[in-house]
Amino acid sequence: MNRRRIHTAVIGLALAPLAWLALGAARGTLGANPVETITHVTGDWALRLLLASLAVTPLRRASSRLAALAPYRRSFGLLAFGYGLLHAATFFALDLGFAFARLAEEIAERPYVTLGFAALVALTPLAFTSTRAWQRRLGRRWIALHRLAYVAAVLAALHFVWLVKKDLREPLAYAALLAVLLAARAVLALRFIGKPRGSPGGSARRL
Repeated sequence: MNRRRIHTAVIGLALAPLAWLALGAARGTLGANPVETITHVTGDWALRLLLASLAVTPLRRASSRLAALAPYRRSFGLLAFGYGLLHAATFFALDLGFAFARLAEEIAERPYVTLGFAALVALTPLAFTSTRAWQRRLGRRWIALHRLAYVAAVLAALHFVWLVKKDLREPLAYAALLAVLLAARAVLALRFIGKPRGSPGGSARRL
């Protein structure tokens, strides 16, 4: 199986939870509170895929054998944005009934809602500038802009921690993984400090 087929298969697996939700909604098998199920599943996968996207560069830097992972950073990032958008849309449409006034109140009064929407706002420009055309157009500014992915991940992790009231093991596990990825990014950044442009790893630090 060539790399393109593997990549397509991985994307298909990442979309499987969405297919499961659609099938469950059609069959009425999403439990006693289907809106809650949809909200939780889309939110969980948005965070998982965002962390997977951020893990690509450290893994590639750790071993040259993993260089083929490069395209997955963009794919996972776009999938994370898609799930995040569905997560927010479910809350707005099914929980709030498209009431903008209620949405404004929720954002203002509930910190976890504020953090969640802030994470989605941070991801939005990254999704729209993820193409090679935008990369060429923005130049080095593209790299700086796409570091917002780390900001979005921190906000999303805090959103999850703040949302959960009792068993914090799962959100704290995601927060710990994010801390590891942030530490890896810091180590990679320190490795390239002082390297002249044009030297191996000295010109394009897409962390």
